[in-house]
Amino acid sequence: MDLQLLRAFYAAAQEGSLSKAAQRLNFAQSNVTQKIQQLEADLGTQLFYRHNRGITLTDSGRILYAYAEKILHIVQEARSAVGDSAKPAGPLAIGALETTAAIRLPALLTDYHREHPAVDFSLVTGMTEQHVNDVLHYQLNGAFVTGPVEHPELVHEHVVDEELVLVTPASHPPINSIRDAGLRTVLAFQAGCSYRARMNMMLREEGLVPDKLMEFASIETIIACVGAGLGISLMPRSIVAEPAEQGRIRCHDVAGKHAILQTVFIRRKDALETPALSAFLAAMRTHFG
Repeated sequence: MDLQLLRAFYAAAQEGSLSKAAQRLNFAQSNVTQKIQQLEADLGTQLFYRHNRGITLTDSGRILYAYAEKILHIVQEARSAVGDSAKPAGPLAIGALETTAAIRLPALLTDYHREHPAVDFSLVTGMTEQHVNDVLHYQLNGAFVTGPVEHPELVHEHVVDEELVLVTPASHPPINSIRDAGLRTVLAFQAGCSYRARMNMMLREEGLVPDKLMEFASIETIIACVGAGLGISLMPRSIVAEPAEQGRIRCHDVAGKHAILQTVFIRRKDALETPALSAFLAAMRTHFG
């Protein structure tokens, strides 16, 4: 199977448009159309439905897409494997929860960059669900996510346990259970956030429904709004320890099974462990002990 034809098909499938695929590949649109038509002729099946809004994969196209993703990734791995493999270099994309990136990773990344300056490192912050999907689809070499993560195509290793605390305005009286917080507004990250899911579980088990749930995009905004009295939140103690010491907010222990969330590092089982990734794994294991 011609790799150029496969690349044209893969780009078109991802973009949902022949014109956008042509722009991405720096080809003329007629060239992309011709390559896809040739691939369809070679395989003896239609790969796309054509319509006014663009293109959509057929059943055969969806099957080929899964193979194309793996084949093109393996080709890229092969290029890296036959290069100067003794020295960590080239791209390395790692995902992380925003809280993990802010508190747990700065020292690790600083040391790694100092030791391996030839690595083109990128850190992508986001939610566990998105990171799992991106690792599975070869968009990330690995990711720090909330565990446990059980998937037949992934391996994971424990990194650190995060202690969760309820965060309230500094003037709030002590809280012994989630009921003591009252039916306040809950401040959280967007859907897919592990802390939000844990807070919802705690409320549900007590038969409570918050007055309102407000979504925010940053740790700093949530902390500032809690401190101003807008509502309460559930966060790792490591991320709120400093503002609590400064008297901006108050932290309350969470009892029992809800108190701890695991952070794990995930990667694909079948992905090549490049020198850059191998060096990162070694540095991570040393850093987290």
